[in-house]
Amino acid sequence: MNPIASEIEQKFCELFQETPLIIRSPGRVNLIGEHTDYNEGFVLPAAIDKAIYFAITVRDDEICSLHASDLKESYEFHLKEIRKSELGWSNYLLGVVDQILKLGYTIKGFNCVFGGDIPIGAGLSSSAALEAGLAYGLNEINQLHINPMELVKLSQRAENEFVGVQCGIMDQMINIFGRENQVLQLDCRSLEYRYFPFESERIKIVLCDSQVQRELWSSEYNLRRSQCEKGVEILQKFYPEVISLRDVSLEQLMAHRDVFDTIVFNRCKYVIEENQRVLDGCQDLSEGNFEGFGQKMYQSHTGLMKEYEVSCEELDFLVDAASKQPGVIGARMMGAGFGGCTINLVWADQLERFEHAMTEEFIQRMNKDAKIYITEITTGAAIYKEKIMNL
Repeated sequence: MNPIASEIEQKFCELFQETPLIIRSPGRVNLIGEHTDYNEGFVLPAAIDKAIYFAITVRDDEICSLHASDLKESYEFHLKEIRKSELGWSNYLLGVVDQILKLGYTIKGFNCVFGGDIPIGAGLSSSAALEAGLAYGLNEINQLHINPMELVKLSQRAENEFVGVQCGIMDQMINIFGRENQVLQLDCRSLEYRYFPFESERIKIVLCDSQVQRELWSSEYNLRRSQCEKGVEILQKFYPEVISLRDVSLEQLMAHRDVFDTIVFNRCKYVIEENQRVLDGCQDLSEGNFEGFGQKMYQSHTGLMKEYEVSCEELDFLVDAASKQPGVIGARMMGAGFGGCTINLVWADQLERFEHAMTEEFIQRMNKDAKIYITEITTGAAIYKEKIMNL
């Protein structure tokens, strides 16, 4: 049994003197397709082996008792009195309960202990793991029979409406729909999706943490969204059928370059090209053309750095340093930007050499120890350990 899962189960037994159901809820990486989700475009995420584990059982009353094992904090609430909490982490879980009740489902109170090894602030979507993991667990212990897509949507709404973060749907989607050794191409408009193979034995996904706190993330994220919307407004004057940047070709954008200011033009150009990189990259994976896929990752980073302007000095340094190492197929910043991790594809037989070289580079440049995470592509949220439930 995973040592973290064992620790969570043990803590639950100490607090509540009963044996729980254990749910595993994974973090995620996004191989390519950044800032395309809210432009109704394409993304290519995968669920990873870093996860949050939930130990959970139903109660006979309407009290919900939560314990964050890593933080050593607890929060309790009544099903009929759901309101925002000053404990930030609890709002992600409160939002899920709120959404399930708004859908008309009847649930019982519950006891829950959770914890995991998803690095906070590294851009691996610990928030979606919290939301979708609890949604999955409550669906199981209450036998609600909510279908997987509705679990995704209610988890996203929990973050949008209760937490107040206007995230896209990618993170919750891959949390529920992830498959081992496969990446998921998601159409963020229609929610249609396809799986593509990923050779995890030969190629390793390695994350290098910039260790930069994403202080500009919220304001700059909202600004980028408004700039993209401004671009759509301009293009609709020439192409009334355009709903989002998803509908615009590079040729159409270039034909009207003179009516754009430079910043809005660059934002639109990046998104349009990034959408195409996702589609072309999936073709590369289908053909086993990993070098071609890696080049698109580098192109993605260049666009994020120069046109979308969401990178930072530390992320640029990490990508540049990685590009000079033997065995690196591709690298780019991952996530909203202004900090977090870079994602690197590395041939497995060069992994140890890569880790050593990047650690040395980081110490020399940043004067502190590197944080490097080697990840595997795994399944989405699932029951980790069964329990016979007394409902």
